[in-house]
Amino acid sequence: MRKIIHIDMDAFFASIEQRDNEEYRGKPLAVGYSGERGVVAAASYEARKYGVRSAMSSKLAQQKCPELIFAPSRFEVYKKVSQQIRDIFFQYTDLVEPLSLDEAFLDVTQNHKNMEFAMDIAKEIKEKILLETSLTASAGVSFNKFLAKIASDYNKPNGLFIITPQKSEKFIEKLTIEKFFGIGKKTAEKMHRLGINTGWDLKQKTEEELINWFGKIGKQYYLNARGKDNREVNPNRIRKSLGAENTFMYDTDSLPKLYKELGIIAQEVIQRVKKSSFKGKTVTLKIKYSDFKLISKSKTHITYINEYTLLYKIALELLSEVELYNKVRLIGLSIKNSEIKTEQFIKEGYQFKIPFKEFK
Repeated sequence: MRKIIHIDMDAFFASIEQRDNEEYRGKPLAVGYSGERGVVAAASYEARKYGVRSAMSSKLAQQKCPELIFAPSRFEVYKKVSQQIRDIFFQYTDLVEPLSLDEAFLDVTQNHKNMEFAMDIAKEIKEKILLETSLTASAGVSFNKFLAKIASDYNKPNGLFIITPQKSEKFIEKLTIEKFFGIGKKTAEKMHRLGINTGWDLKQKTEEELINWFGKIGKQYYLNARGKDNREVNPNRIRKSLGAENTFMYDTDSLPKLYKELGIIAQEVIQRVKKSSFKGKTVTLKIKYSDFKLISKSKTHITYINEYTLLYKIALELLSEVELYNKVRLIGLSIKNSEIKTEQFIKEGYQFKIPFKEFK
């Protein structure tokens, strides 16, 4: 039986800003751009009390919390701190699977310090993170990734929660569907319509029913309802896509402006491709209209795309296939790895999506 720990930093970006700026401490803080088209990248716990959340528009966040303070993003700082934290993880195990800058799975079944209990390892890691970074983390401990992820979110912030094999069945049965890792808002709404509100409700459904309703992921829901998750902690996660996107300050239907912004985005994507040695052949154009309708168009090239001229040419071809029935709010480009090979690993060990630019 595996011993899995999931470490999740508490309000990571916002906590770093509060650590480094005394005037932010104890106050509702959002990391991001406060302008008309700004988006909250992270919110402090003081801000969350007002309902401010990451990915929320800055305008709505300010309506919920008029006293909200905005701090500009400093991703280079966040990445540096993230590396500090990962160095702590590697003191205990080489089986570290980062999910983003602020969270990771660790398999400590066999560990460098020959410690018997994963709970003790989780405690030590939390203490070292606090000592070295002055930041708190929450930890979940269990016998698989699914339960460890849920456990880390159970007593936030600065929490530690253990789900043992003996307690897992009853724990899952009482769990609301929204707490299941991998079930988002829309899926939860569909489940509610089907009479699925808790883990117990989900457990009553057959595998065939869940696959019929939700597709292939239905099998995962069936297994999770029974506390089963055989996925290993994979320190070599394969990067499947890479991209960038822009949100306009003002909606536009001007083709010259769209052409110009596509050129800027294509340059940024190619820079990222070369920096990470990423290989992909499929280009996807993403368009969000002013009415928030989202569409995408894709095209697969015969060779890997690693030159700006080729990417921009394909992007323009895809744009020509799009009906501009309304003004455009957001435009983005991504390259997908359509021929994934096991040796193509993410250089930094994680995939983290960062908007290329916020227009002011």
